[in-house]
Amino acid sequence: MALSGKLIGYVEISKKGDVFHDLFRHNPHEIVAIAPIKVHDCELHDGERGAVGSIISWHYTHEGKRKICKQIIEAVNEENHMAVFKVIGGDLVEELYKSFTIILHVEQKGDGQVATWTFEFEKPNVSVPYPTSMMDYLCDLVKDLDAHGSTN
Repeated sequence: MALSGKLIGYVEISKKGDVFHDLFRHNPHEIVAIAPIKVHDCELHDGERGAVGSIISWHYTHEGKRKICKQIIEAVNEENHMAVFKVIGGDLVEELYKSFTIILHVEQKGDGQVATWTFEFEKPNVSVPYPTSMMDYLCDLVKDLDAHGSTN
């Protein structure tokens, strides 16, 4: 029996979609400079930064613990400011979930913009919690990044 799940989080932002899309796709090292308490490093392991098929690792602190998340960029849609990251290593898939995919999409909503995080995951059993804490973490990170960009 598959224990698949999907979780979606929304954050209203002041920056345009291309700014966030570019930051997470092409310039993730800048996130380290903007939010060093949350994100400590972003390493490129294989490929070209931002290119489909590239492999990156995030070093971050979540729930008071230092963690790692290794991802491959599965898909990118420049026009719709969307990137799909499949988690292939680190705490999320080695300790909690059978599979985990993170989608970032930024779109126009009324006069503003909305950053949407979508998690698609498979739990190994019913005792594994939904990743609400990780969703809160990424939504808070987007708020921090947006606030930083608004003050420059």
